[in-house]
Amino acid sequence: MRLAVVAAVLCWSVAAHAEGTEFAAQVREMFRVAACGQDDADAIPERFNAKTIDAHCKEMAEVYKSYKRAWADQAQSFIAKLRPDDLPKTVVYPFGGGDLSSALAVYPDAMELTTISLEAPGDIRAIDTITKDKLAVDLDTITTDIRRLYHAAHSTTKSLQQASHSVLPGTIMMALAGLAVHDMEPVQLRYFDIEPDGSIKYLTADELDQRATDIAAKGEHKPKKITHYWYEQTSAFANVEILYRPRGDDKAPLRTYRHILANLDDPHLKSDDRVIKHLEKKGQVAVMTKAASFLLWFDDFQTIRNYLLEHTVWMISDASGIPPRYAGPAGFEQVTYGDFVGPYFIQDEHDDRDAFIKMWAKQPHRPLPFRFGYPDKEKHNHLLITRRAAH
Repeated sequence: MRLAVVAAVLCWSVAAHAEGTEFAAQVREMFRVAACGQDDADAIPERFNAKTIDAHCKEMAEVYKSYKRAWADQAQSFIAKLRPDDLPKTVVYPFGGGDLSSALAVYPDAMELTTISLEAPGDIRAIDTITKDKLAVDLDTITTDIRRLYHAAHSTTKSLQQASHSVLPGTIMMALAGLAVHDMEPVQLRYFDIEPDGSIKYLTADELDQRATDIAAKGEHKPKKITHYWYEQTSAFANVEILYRPRGDDKAPLRTYRHILANLDDPHLKSDDRVIKHLEKKGQVAVMTKAASFLLWFDDFQTIRNYLLEHTVWMISDASGIPPRYAGPAGFEQVTYGDFVGPYFIQDEHDDRDAFIKMWAKQPHRPLPFRFGYPDKEKHNHLLITRRAAH
């Protein structure tokens, strides 16, 4: 069968790379069985119930179709007219969960795309051992979460964390769904560490197993102080890299998607600066963020905010992006779309709420026919472009 042939062809890559272990067969299988990114010619493994998978994939096809019709196609076409042609092909999406679907709608030509959030990617090898009954349960749960994400144009931290605790790796599943929506396919998957200088070190299966054993022996860890209620997960499978390409085009250059588990508040980034050093190695980048709990407004997210102000060429966000009091002095101009009369929830120590309201009121009204992240407090669509000011 075609899936088995592709997996066999890709097996060379496990030995070809001296660093780390690749899980090409597992990510391709999960793409077929859970994300439904391949057609019916790709075999369903005999250990699974074909009727369950077929029913699931029929539902996912409708989810994808509805999402593209209701949001992705419209958003991609609209944003393409705003996005400069000469942007960096490297994209950073802080507070992004596994939301590769939105990232590829905004930056369809990105060659390297990184999301960062509190959620672990999960263990792709679960697809090797999950029972068919548990598979059915997890597919139903994750489908519900993806449907919610696609319906609201953003996902809550709560639903992301719930998905990341399923046996199937929920964060990876959301990323694979994004590939399926945008006619891409995964080719390779590896896990990695970030070294003290910000470089990447890929991990072997043995290293992952030992870490998982050590973490399990310590039991669940909950920080003594939780500033923003949610806290980062502890996982052996903290950072993942997926190489992907346009579906069926084996001559296309491979593109890179990475998800990094990290708490982006100041105490964490100052005590361990590896993530910032890794991001700095990328040079100038394109950026997006949405539904980010307004964290970039807060005093204790100065480190990640400063990184963005120093390295961003062009950024798209909702009002949870960078406030005007930081953007202007750093040499940015901000362009508003839609309507904004205030956030529907916020802690606001510096009157950023009023600054955003005034900014929207002063600029010409530019219609926005779709939601991008949060609505405002009166459920209006709104969007913000933050870009380097012309000199």
